[in-house]
Amino acid sequence: MDESGFDWDDLRLFLAVARHGGLATAAQATGKSAPTLGRRMLALERRLGLELFERQPRGYALTDQGKELLSRAIELEGRIAPLAEARNNGAPPVVKVSAGSWVTHLLCAHAATLTANDAVALRFIAADHVLDIAHREAVIGIRNRRPEQPGLAYRRAGRVQFAVYAADAGASVWARVIGTTPSALWVKQQAGTSAAIEVTHPRNALDLTRAGAAKAVLPTFIGDAETGLHRLGPPIEELEHEQWLVTHHEDRFLTPVRRVIERVHAVLKTTLG
Repeated sequence: MDESGFDWDDLRLFLAVARHGGLATAAQATGKSAPTLGRRMLALERRLGLELFERQPRGYALTDQGKELLSRAIELEGRIAPLAEARNNGAPPVVKVSAGSWVTHLLCAHAATLTANDAVALRFIAADHVLDIAHREAVIGIRNRRPEQPGLAYRRAGRVQFAVYAADAGASVWARVIGTTPSALWVKQQAGTSAAIEVTHPRNALDLTRAGAAKAVLPTFIGDAETGLHRLGPPIEELEHEQWLVTHHEDRFLTPVRRVIERVHAVLKTTLG
């Protein structure tokens, strides 16, 4: 594959579509319209002579050729992005923090503490899939299992518990998040054929419980902090898991990254225990 066949902007847009699995959400991330992204991806395929995506009714799925390009593009991104950011006219360094939806929600609430007068720009990346820290998709990641990939540094940051919550103890309708996270699969199994309202984002499950429309599985650090919500039972043992704070072993020695790591760890330990 000839890398001269595309430029950095092609890579940036391709990475967005590949990571988001479709044009609509990639459009929000890139600022390009969905039709523009569609045309750019088609033009990229023609220029490279490759079929990168399977166009499906509910999104874009990578072909084998697309997966190969994604791997190479991520590697190239890891080399180019730091250079681009360093040339950003003296702007503060960007520290990208990747976590699931609920932990990102928690960290956003403590953003002022995480920066604490430092000249650093935070970028929160809420993603239920695991970003590749080794290839600098993120600088700091919060993961639900200890990493085994070489070249990564990590430390335990606490334990997350989940429970069922509702505004009304008699709630029978489930808020069911469409996805493959352990909590989503647990609700799918429990709900069975019972009445349910499906949502595509975990935060909307919280919205439904607040409105008294459904019961939902929430992390206890979210549900217990919500006025008007009640636990409908003890924590769900099979959903409990450790949280690990992960970074590239080289990045952890950078002063802005080290400071953010320490502050993120402090927030998680205080909240999760």
